[in-house]
Amino acid sequence: MLAARLTAGPWEPLFNGRDLTGWRTINGTAPFTVVAGTIVGTTVVGSPNSFLATDKIYGDFIFECEVKQAGGRSNSGIQFRGVSEAASENGRVRGYQLDIDPSERAWTGGIYDEARRGWFYPVTLNSSAQSAYHYGEWNQLRIEAIGSSLRTWVNGRPVAHVIDAQTAAGFLALQIHSIKNNAADAGCRVHWRNLRIQTTDLSPTPPDDIFIRNTTPNNVSAAEQLTGWRLLWDGRSAAGWRGIKDSRFPAESWQIAAGVLTVVGNTHGNDLITTDEFSAFELQWDFQLTPGANSGVKYFLNEVPAGYMGLEYQLLDDERHLDAKLGLNGNRTLGSLYDLIPRGKMPGGLAIVPRIGEWQHARIVVTKKNHVEHWLNGIKVLEYERGSPAWAAAVARSKFAKIPGFGLAEKGPILLQDHGNKVQFRSLKIRPL
Repeated sequence: MLAARLTAGPWEPLFNGRDLTGWRTINGTAPFTVVAGTIVGTTVVGSPNSFLATDKIYGDFIFECEVKQAGGRSNSGIQFRGVSEAASENGRVRGYQLDIDPSERAWTGGIYDEARRGWFYPVTLNSSAQSAYHYGEWNQLRIEAIGSSLRTWVNGRPVAHVIDAQTAAGFLALQIHSIKNNAADAGCRVHWRNLRIQTTDLSPTPPDDIFIRNTTPNNVSAAEQLTGWRLLWDGRSAAGWRGIKDSRFPAESWQIAAGVLTVVGNTHGNDLITTDEFSAFELQWDFQLTPGANSGVKYFLNEVPAGYMGLEYQLLDDERHLDAKLGLNGNRTLGSLYDLIPRGKMPGGLAIVPRIGEWQHARIVVTKKNHVEHWLNGIKVLEYERGSPAWAAAVARSKFAKIPGFGLAEKGPILLQDHGNKVQFRSLKIRPL
């Protein structure tokens, strides 16, 4: 694990240890006070999220502070590149947030887009960091915001890395979370001290090996390239893809426009397939479903008289499409291994709960030892061992039972399914493992 230290310009203190000069309270009514050289925020009933925000605006920076929670495990956070505009929801605070999460979920250090797009980086994406934060003790938090690269550390351990360019500058703010009606949750205290920032001569911490969530469509960042990622679809042409029925691109069924690859939904079975083949790999993509839509991403394909059959990451509107109620124990729902293994339960949260008509994020991981994972919106929803006894039993009770060697190919292309419904794809990226 790489240390989170680097050489940069001088540190500037953000808190004088005596009063709240240079700060202002916005959005809520939770009190912030100065006690023994620390800033203390306290939860109160009936207040929305409250923020103690810097008067200054910061663009690129490195920020560090120490935080300790006491009196109750209330959620909190550090807002950065925050914005608050009177014309937008009465000045509601929006923007990036390093989450402070003392609950069993343990997502401290994850990156959330407050009052906008929701979770970019739940710490499930870097589960080894879920033990970094310690409730009731002083913890060091670190944020690097340099260009579109947003990175966090907790007690020296890298937690999250997001590439996002929506907001280039804004205030820093300390958050006290809202409490609706439960008086027992009032009085939770969050203490901050040693708040400091660097804004000059910045250079990023050397790369680490954690997953990078890049929200820029059809883009592979320099940091992703270092770990082997490349675009599987270039965002503008049919290069590297063909129709399943012949060598040409099926333009009657698929459309390329504005960086989006769309199965139009006026045909059925005109699947799109890569010209390259893959064995152990990590694949990720964004997708958007229309109401009632059915599609899928297939891998380890077998060629059969009718075309290709393979393992399928199911893409489905579970609420409106009948297929979600067929199969066994939900093994045809969104994110499932189609007709074989159902998707597991997902936590709540904006940009985590599946939603129709909005972009969602999916990921498949296949190791050299045939361990396979399906991910949906940052949550691992299933895993299995290809070729194991449990796997063989799942195949035996599926619609694929009579296909010799189903799903056991050493390598194969990636397929995007035309199931007769409109579905959109972008940011298809792959790296060999």
